[in-house]
Amino acid sequence: MEKKWWKEAVIYQIYPRSFADSNGDGVGDLNGITEHLDYLDELGIDVIWLSPVYQSPNEDNGYDISDYQSIMKDFGTMEDFDRLLAEAHRRGIRIVMDLVVNHTSDEHRWFVESRKSIDNPYRDYYIWKEPKDGGEPNNWGASFGGSAWEYDKDSNMYYLHCFSKKQPDLNWENERVRKEVYEMMSWWCDKGIDGFRMDVISMISKDPAYPDGTVEDGRYADLQPYVCNGPKVHAYLQEMNREVLSRYDLLTVGEAAGVTVDEAKRYADSRGTELGMVFQFEHMDVAAGEHGKWTDKRAEMPKLRAVLNKWQTELEGKAWNSLYWNNHDQPRAVSRFGNDSDEYRVISAKMLATCLHMMKGTPYIYQGEELGMTNAYFDKLEQYRDIESIHAYEDYTKARVMSGEEMLRCLKAVSRDNARTPMQWDGSRNGGFTEGIPWIELNPNYVTVNAKKEMEDADSIFHYYKKLIALRKKHDIIVYGTFVPLLEDDDNLYAYERTLKGEKLVAACNFSEKIQQCTIFEGMADRGTELISNYEAHEPGVLLPYEARVVLI
Repeated sequence: MEKKWWKEAVIYQIYPRSFADSNGDGVGDLNGITEHLDYLDELGIDVIWLSPVYQSPNEDNGYDISDYQSIMKDFGTMEDFDRLLAEAHRRGIRIVMDLVVNHTSDEHRWFVESRKSIDNPYRDYYIWKEPKDGGEPNNWGASFGGSAWEYDKDSNMYYLHCFSKKQPDLNWENERVRKEVYEMMSWWCDKGIDGFRMDVISMISKDPAYPDGTVEDGRYADLQPYVCNGPKVHAYLQEMNREVLSRYDLLTVGEAAGVTVDEAKRYADSRGTELGMVFQFEHMDVAAGEHGKWTDKRAEMPKLRAVLNKWQTELEGKAWNSLYWNNHDQPRAVSRFGNDSDEYRVISAKMLATCLHMMKGTPYIYQGEELGMTNAYFDKLEQYRDIESIHAYEDYTKARVMSGEEMLRCLKAVSRDNARTPMQWDGSRNGGFTEGIPWIELNPNYVTVNAKKEMEDADSIFHYYKKLIALRKKHDIIVYGTFVPLLEDDDNLYAYERTLKGEKLVAACNFSEKIQQCTIFEGMADRGTELISNYEAHEPGVLLPYEARVVLI
């Protein structure tokens, strides 16, 4: 496997709206990020992935872009961005932008022109269809609820929006659209950014037949089979690679909903003809039930292991993995996969970190994960700001699929807003995030769970992450070693080994609050060195509750 800087890096995702507010308006901003670069430098991360900071009306918190080459006023100015980029680079930290080109905002000038008339030069920048039997062109449902088609009475036609109706999908069949996107990307690269995380990039090629789908739950069909990994997606990405990506030294990762292992080998092939890596979601969906993600059930270890091991072993030597437990679209890792009770929050957060950072692939840390931040557990719908969560509550309760009480339980478990509450910097008012009124409520536990407290405590989750990152920089085996699964029949333990040039690394993690039998470390005391563990002392033949242990032989 060819060595690359982005394989050896640790990425830190920032959700700008919730990271740090420098001007007291209750919204995080670019200057707030710049003010905290020393914190990230102390942690040891190599790359910041910025969720979108472009001009946007904020229907979907910045993932609806109205101008790709301007900065959202809430976040500051282009001068503020340039200063952030320069200050990050001065510390050896790279900046990766979020690229959202499956769709734009309906307030983007392209769409404003597109909807003016059917013969407008920009009409074909988007996907317009004639009515079918007096209604929508097909029965696809949008990801945020309702139909994926919005009627335009002026032209008596519909436009496609896979997400909100204010997020019309771009028509990638149009060569001019692709050319405009590539020119915009090159503009950012020339400015000096270091890569792109590509939002829902697997959705840019649609099934050209636009067929009706099967309706299983509600009035609309799941559109994923018809818009994910479509017939031309690889051709488009290879063209993007030729026109832009190959001309710069970039980190590229594609958010690839519905991706299979075989598809991932094409997106992130070792020849580098498309992307560096993809985000897959199978491990995020192992607890999904009859209503998809809307469940409060927890992932079972055998199912979680099967997915993690599949991606590790089947991409080995063929494509590169991205490693993550949470991001801006997922609940907090320690609440979902660990135990966020006072007794086990710290120990289980360290266990999850160990498990992820010793696997093969590039690890991503989501802001606050290094502090063990937890789900918000909001009690009322009015506390939520996320368009997906609010629409899902309304859709499921209106259709009487779930009661309001059941739906609130699901939101507490998996709503995207669990990841979007403000960063907890210290124990002062509003957690040091803002001097104003926060755009969304803070998690009340900021008084005890915050960066200031953890930086002062040598045994904190923050310092544990710092050690994990330092180990990655020291040992090639953590980055490039071959992955071999262990204990594949255990209901509670996740274990594996890594091998490289005569070295062997053995990792084992207990995902339960009970002591579990585990003998894989027996006899290693004389031959190996313990790299890291979340317990100071071990008991022979067992792993203690949420214990994680890594030995290098």
